[in-house]
Amino acid sequence: MTASATAPVVTGLGITAPTGIGAEAHWASVLAGKPGIGRITRFGPEGYPVRHAGQVPGFDAQDSVPSRLISQTDHWTHLALAAGEAALADSGVDLDAVPEYEMAVVTSSSSGGTEFGQNEMTALYRNDPSWVGAYQSIAWFYAATTGQLSIRHKMRGPCGVLACEQAGGLDAIGQARRLTRKGARLVLTGGTDASLCPYGLTAQLSTGLLSTVDDPGRAYVPFDAEASGHLPGEGGAILVLESAEAAAERGATGYGRVLGYAAGFDPAPGSGRP
Repeated sequence: MTASATAPVVTGLGITAPTGIGAEAHWASVLAGKPGIGRITRFGPEGYPVRHAGQVPGFDAQDSVPSRLISQTDHWTHLALAAGEAALADSGVDLDAVPEYEMAVVTSSSSGGTEFGQNEMTALYRNDPSWVGAYQSIAWFYAATTGQLSIRHKMRGPCGVLACEQAGGLDAIGQARRLTRKGARLVLTGGTDASLCPYGLTAQLSTGLLSTVDDPGRAYVPFDAEASGHLPGEGGAILVLESAEAAAERGATGYGRVLGYAAGFDPAPGSGRP
């Protein structure tokens, strides 16, 4: 049997992105060259040097996230829960037919629940500790999304989170591939972020790498000679990755296979490292 025949299969896609909600909307934006950059509206950006970002348009957590979870989790987790629901529906998998301990979750996040954390810290500073909710202890944490997806869909296999910036979502898929090679039949994987709040933006400003160009059409031009930096954004994607055996048993062909994985990281300019 060839390596490609035993490679895990991507059977479901769920997207909540500035370019659209859902795989079809996102892909249509990509084909049309439609940008997802606009003026920040989640808070007043006046007074900040960065005033543009990628925001998910028209997202309402109440459409796909249980009301009790909305108040217990951050916007970043809401986006992942919605994308996870869409990915599972797209895959057509019957979760009741898959053993709980053979389903896993691996997600990526570079910022965690900054908006939730900011709101709770504001309540503390303006009032007293009694105003801080118990969910502050977990909602900000990088692993909160993985945990909520695992609990919601009763996925009790190996679960984890990767906080590795930049290409973290790809790293998560690489880890999901490893888990299918170790016995997991299904892995919910991918990543989301949503750090568009004063606290989150201020933390990112400290890098000195954000674009301060005020023209939304020129604020983020990564492959242009006049590129001036990157912009913060929210959203992401969640995929359903099934082992080749599990996909074959239910006749799922999917979108493609994860044949391999590798990662590297260029050293900082001037560091002297090869």
